[in-house]
Amino acid sequence: MRVRTQIIIIALLRIILNTMHRMVYPFLTVFARGLGVDVTAVSLALAGRNIAGIFGPIVAPVADSRGRKFGMLLGIVTFTLGVALVAVRPSLLTFGAALVLAILGKSWFDPAVHAYFGDRVAYEQRGTAVAVTEMSWSLAFIVGVPAMGFLIARYGWTAPFPVLAALGVFMLLVIWWVIPGDGPTGERPAMFPNVRAVLASVPALAGILIGLWASGANEMVNLNFGVWLENAFGLQIAALAGASAVIGIAELSGESLVATVTDRLGKPRAVALGLGCNIGASVLLPLIGRTELGALAGLFLFYLSFEYLVVSQLPMMTEVVPAARATAIALNSVGFGIGRSLGALLSTFVYVRFGFPAVTAVAVLFNIFALLALAEMQNRIRVLPRLIGLLKRSADTPR
Repeated sequence: MRVRTQIIIIALLRIILNTMHRMVYPFLTVFARGLGVDVTAVSLALAGRNIAGIFGPIVAPVADSRGRKFGMLLGIVTFTLGVALVAVRPSLLTFGAALVLAILGKSWFDPAVHAYFGDRVAYEQRGTAVAVTEMSWSLAFIVGVPAMGFLIARYGWTAPFPVLAALGVFMLLVIWWVIPGDGPTGERPAMFPNVRAVLASVPALAGILIGLWASGANEMVNLNFGVWLENAFGLQIAALAGASAVIGIAELSGESLVATVTDRLGKPRAVALGLGCNIGASVLLPLIGRTELGALAGLFLFYLSFEYLVVSQLPMMTEVVPAARATAIALNSVGFGIGRSLGALLSTFVYVRFGFPAVTAVAVLFNIFALLALAEMQNRIRVLPRLIGLLKRSADTPR
């Protein structure tokens, strides 16, 4: 089967995984009522998922040591078991377990996918391949989440889970048929040497830091825009849902831009452009966000530029350590998770004490740090090697 066909199939299948991840936020209160608990209990389950999202990718290097197909299948099986738990026995415990297993499955499936196409698509064309597969993220929000909402409205809060479990089995069969077997070769080291190889690479570490700081900047705005819109304009649930639709369209636009522009422009320039535009959007948000239309326009630019830089950064990470592609992508996901956690810790504190302009100011600062990491990745500054050298000398000094 041609690689182009495989890219389209994988993109469509990933909508299933991403729908499970994204549907929790708009239906948070629905799930809480169905489980007979308050929203705080469901939020704690989400916190458990976020922790798993940080540490889950550590196992993802199995796609380097055991093969890309094995990594994909492992991720799908884990996801399917998770959603099947709620389908069989709905409870807060199984719901929390489903969230954790679903994010683990996604954390193992995605690096294997990017590594697989990194092996088969030339670097000069890899931005387009990554962008097409990443469209599943925005399409999950535009298509998958409304479909789950329809099921919930018709059949109750548990209705999405047996459907997702059946779709998980379907994914398993399709991947088994579409993706050829590719067991470990002599060129692929074992899992832990892979991790050491990535962490010893300055470009790889710098690339991980780009994702860490950029995701931290995004999370600063992500967790506060709804509160900001409600406080500033008194927007109700329907209007906030409209704002979410704007974000979904912005994400799809960013992914489409990557597919058409990034490979021609060059990945580092594209990432720099995305970071620069995200900085500009962060500065503009409090200025043009004095009206509802201005606020939505600012959010559109913010999320478009973020999605553009993230999807442009991914193909760079597939080439920093070619012998350990899945490991590099997995550790990149860890960086994103740490960045989101950092943004989550700071965002509410900054908003409550200093207001939304301060939130966007911190987002600007984080993006500047990401630009410095990009300069390090391109060998324009040399900070990381010095820090690594200092840490090594400190570790070797007898106490």
